[in-house]
This record gives sequence, structure tokens and C-alpha cells, in this order.
Amino acid sequence: MKILLLDIETSPNLATVWNIFKQYVGVHNLLESSYTLCWSARWLGEDVTYFDSIHRSSRKSMIKRIHKLLDEADAVVHYNGTKFDIPTLNKEFLLHGLTPPSPYKQIDLLKTVRKQFRFPSNKLDYVAKQLKLPYQKKEVDHQLWLDCMNKDHEAWEKMEDYNIGDIEVLEALYYKLRPWITGHANLSVYNETLCCPTCGSHSHQKRGYAYTANRKYQRRRCKDCGTWFREVENLSPKEKFVHV
Repeated sequence: MKILLLDIETSPNLATVWNIFKQYVGVHNLLESSYTLCWSARWLGEDVTYFDSIHRSSRKSMIKRIHKLLDEADAVVHYNGTKFDIPTLNKEFLLHGLTPPSPYKQIDLLKTVRKQFRFPSNKLDYVAKQLKLPYQKKEVDHQLWLDCMNKDHEAWEKMEDYNIGDIEVLEALYYKLRPWITGHANLSVYNETLCCPTCGSHSHQKRGYAYTANRKYQRRRCKDCGTWFREVENLSPKEKFVHV
């Protein structure tokens, strides 16, 4: 299974406004809508991080390149990508006349953080610090995005470091959260022998049983990532089946 780590950065919307407090901005006030500035991506388990931007390439060329990577992916890991990164890229694909990439499973780590834990803040850098992940957040502010839009070369060097840095922590966070992720892409369908459906490991042990309304299954726990899973064989005698 090919799992792609993904993060994008976008420009802000530019608009004309009369006030700065509680201001409604209508479509007619927009001077320029938000667009993708750059993206970074890495195949899980590999060392190479891919990066492209409108500073390096034409906008269409940059978008076609990330479209190709998504087309190759079986699953995509991101942070708030379900609501932001993926819809933003889909908009870019549509605007540039590209058809949808081949279907892939989305693994949104923000959803796992919100569902499984109660942190005071769910921001990526805060969660990373709480988990003591090897991550040093670059100190940047809103001006960096404006400087990049104005084609400042030094600003783009900072933006590249910032974007790639998010991929570094995204990968570390994925490994940390992996046994807590529900609905993870099932790696066992890619193996002919019994393995952990989350990480693909063949190192696991029997740990009791899992029960449904009228079925009993052998339960297992992965020794590598800690995921709990069950075998597919029903252990309940057929004569004991009760339909409910």
C-alpha cells in the first residue's frame, strides 16, 4: 500500500473593506480569491520529501505534479486535510481541467485527535509539543505569505522549510497516533497471510475474543504498533446462532 503524507499552503483572500471589525465581506469585495502557493509530500517510509510551488513552477505544472502523486496513492495522511487540503486541491484540479485522481483513503489525524483525546488545543504544533515529538516549529507570521505572493526569494526559502517541516511532524504524529486511528486503510488486504490491518506487521498475539450480537472472533493485538484487531473466522458454533 502506498501512503502519501501531504501538506499545502495557500494564499489569503484579498478584498476591499470599509471596516475592520465584524465586517461582512461579500463576493463583490473580493479582489483575488485564495489559491495554492505550494505543497510538500512524502511517501510513508521513504526519506525523500517532494516540494513544489508557484515560485518554482507554473501554477498548472505545480498542480499537475501533486495530482500525479495523489493518483498513485492508496491512502493520504494529512492534518485537517478532509476540510481544507483536499477540497482546495480538488478546486485547483477542476480549474485546470484535470479529472479526479484515482480514489484513495483519507487519514485525517486532526479527526483522530478530536475524537480520541481532549487536548486544550488541537493545533498541530501544540499536540506535537505535548507528545514531545522531534519538531521545531518555524517562527513565521502572516507577512511571510504576503512576501511569497510578492515573489520574495528569501521568503520562499523560509516557506519551503516551513512546509517541509510540517511533513516531518506529520509523519512522526502518524506513527504516534496509528493504533488510535479508527477507519484506517486496511493493509491486511494487501497480504496473503494474517497481519496487522493498520501497519502490516506479522508480529501479533492472541488477546481474548471479540463478540458481536451473535458471533465470536479471535482478538489480536499488534506487537509493533499496538493496534487491536480480530480474525475473520467466526468461532461460534452454527447451532448457537440466534438472529436478533
